[in-house]
Amino acid sequence: MAAIGERLRERVPLGGLIKRLLPRSLLGRSLMIIVTPLIVVQIVSAWVFFDRHWDTVSTRLARGLAGDISATIELMREDTTPEGRQAIFAFVSGNFGFTADFREGAILKNAPEPDSGQLERVLRDALMDRMQRPIHLDDRPERDVLIDIQLPDGVLHIVAPKKRLFTSTTYLFVAMMTGSSLILFAIAMLFMRNQVRPIHRLAAAADALGKGREVPSFRIQGATEVRQAATAFNLMRNRLQRQVAQRTEMLAGVSHDLRTPLTRMKLQLAMMGDAQGISDLRDDVREMERMVEGYLAFARGEGTEQPARTNLREVLDDVTAAARRQGADITLSSEGAMTLTIRREAMRRCLANIVGNATRHAKRVEISARRAADMIEICIDDDGPGIPADQREAVFRPFQRLDQSRNAETGGVGLGLTIARDVVHGHGGEIFLEDSPLGGLRARIRLPV
Repeated sequence: MAAIGERLRERVPLGGLIKRLLPRSLLGRSLMIIVTPLIVVQIVSAWVFFDRHWDTVSTRLARGLAGDISATIELMREDTTPEGRQAIFAFVSGNFGFTADFREGAILKNAPEPDSGQLERVLRDALMDRMQRPIHLDDRPERDVLIDIQLPDGVLHIVAPKKRLFTSTTYLFVAMMTGSSLILFAIAMLFMRNQVRPIHRLAAAADALGKGREVPSFRIQGATEVRQAATAFNLMRNRLQRQVAQRTEMLAGVSHDLRTPLTRMKLQLAMMGDAQGISDLRDDVREMERMVEGYLAFARGEGTEQPARTNLREVLDDVTAAARRQGADITLSSEGAMTLTIRREAMRRCLANIVGNATRHAKRVEISARRAADMIEICIDDDGPGIPADQREAVFRPFQRLDQSRNAETGGVGLGLTIARDVVHGHGGEIFLEDSPLGGLRARIRLPV
């Protein structure tokens, strides 16, 4: 057993076990910090009460009852007539709160006393201090304690209520502790929920901003540190929005400035006819125009398109249909609900770039989409030459082309996958390149619902 315990301790470190037992949420941990000292205080208070107060009060009450019984015996000694005893018992019943009866000639059985409880032990000690006589106690009745005391001429039988041996302050104390604990716990939970709620709103706003969604201004609430974080987030959001607006304005000017001289060059080349070298110049102009368009598409990103609830199956159908019109051998299959919040045109451009990249270098392309918990996964497989595992991250860099895996003459300017990853990340998702079951490359996209 010791060896098994040692192996378990080796497999499950104490620190890891504590981390698993601790609540994961801020609300749960805050409540634990508040409630744990409260429980400790209650335990210590209960121990002090029952160890000190209970013993002291019980002893005093037992001694009081023992004193009344001793006084009854002294009165019986002064008047031994049956009429006198009846008068004494009536007096005792009215003033001492217990009933007495004398069994003349009776003798207590000489039997060992059973193991008694705390109440009976305290009462026995108090009676023995008052009188050195054989005593028999029975506290089994629900409300009374039966006491038999051996006297020289008989047995005095007393029925004393248990309320004479303990005080109701015990129940009041327990009720007070329980009630105060529940009230404090409710107040702590209400207070902590109000403190944690602004953090949840800030986290939701940061998540929405990271996915490129519109984040309306939210009221700054909570503790000073939470207010500081919310204020910093608002400033960051405003700076990002200002930078995006400036980039969009700059791109509009760049687009106009670049396209205008290219258009003039195309017109001049068209007017020059088919002189020697003109065909090469036209090819260079077309290449420059394609590069400019690719660069602008990459720099423009998702533009000003607003996210909306969209059926992703419709976007996949559009991309698949466009690829088939270009003569591609492509199939599409999907499982589960495909509705989520996305920028439709940006996502269409992302998928079109990946599918176009696959159809240029493969004979067969398969697209599959499925819903798994709170994610939608899209896999685009081809049977082309693929990309070496150690170079798959490099193809996401701008203007990066791998001659070993993709023919440069049939490829673009090296921005297709870069734009695709930019769009996927803008929606809070991830994109991976893997080996395909078809023998080529698989592009796997995961989007949060």
